[in-house]
Amino acid sequence: MTNDHIEHITFRNADMYWDIAADVYFPPSFDAEKTYPAIVSAHPIGSCKEQTSGNIYATRLAEEGYVVIAFDASFQGESGGEPRRVEWPAQRVEDFSRVVDYLVTLPYVDADRIGVLGVCGGGGYTWGALKVERRFKAGVSITGVNYGRMMRDNAQAAGGPVALLEAVAAQRTAEARGAAQAINGALAPSAEVAQQIGDVDVIEAFDYYCTPRAQRPNGTATFDVAHGAAAVEWDAFHLADVLLTQPLLIVVGDVQGAFGAYRDGLAMYEKAGSEKKQLLVLEGVTHYDLYDQPKGAGVALETVIPFFAENL
Repeated sequence: MTNDHIEHITFRNADMYWDIAADVYFPPSFDAEKTYPAIVSAHPIGSCKEQTSGNIYATRLAEEGYVVIAFDASFQGESGGEPRRVEWPAQRVEDFSRVVDYLVTLPYVDADRIGVLGVCGGGGYTWGALKVERRFKAGVSITGVNYGRMMRDNAQAAGGPVALLEAVAAQRTAEARGAAQAINGALAPSAEVAQQIGDVDVIEAFDYYCTPRAQRPNGTATFDVAHGAAAVEWDAFHLADVLLTQPLLIVVGDVQGAFGAYRDGLAMYEKAGSEKKQLLVLEGVTHYDLYDQPKGAGVALETVIPFFAENL
């Protein structure tokens, strides 16, 4: 797809205090006088719209005839919101609805045929958005991660989630008294350190975010510390058996790493209340293969495309 088929936009709905930045991907034969199904595409934790949600999944789905909008989360990327680099799950889920609010104002979007796709943490937020946003008629998670679960698990090495919350509280007090913002880096500082850690997700995260493979200015995988409490208590699984009822496709690789996408995907498949749900487990595929590699993302799209065709 050429750049002629991508529109860089910002928008602000009536109830918003800052702009959302997004890239809209159009079908190659786009005709503004016609109407099209649309898909909202959400980026991973610490990522941005120019990475996998946009350049891989949005690009391919637009080629199949969808209007696809890949957006930057509030407080991140080119979207507004202060302080920067906040990972706030409730706000991330609300962003999905704000993107839909924008889509339904476009005369060429069929408001009754809107789907959603998210990658990694964006996949976990996709589960959250499906629970509350009934304008989504079908959803896909690609190596989806329940970010709250991951935060709680990762906190065990530092004394558990309550100890993490105490540290967050101390930093928030310090900043209220004039201290500088504290930023936490989620990536290994070098490829050598990543290899020493030895976990496949940690190794491939560095390769994805810190090399020409996918490095982007806004894909930094760094986070504000003082406003991290909300992520610790959030849970994508909560009430999914009652509220997540739309057709659902869950895609994971069976090579398991520290981020826990395989475990979360299988758990959501069991938990979701959807009568029509599908679990695709790709053998020999890692978390980051599903970001941009032919054996991961490429194979996943062979199921994603007919799934949306059938359900939108």
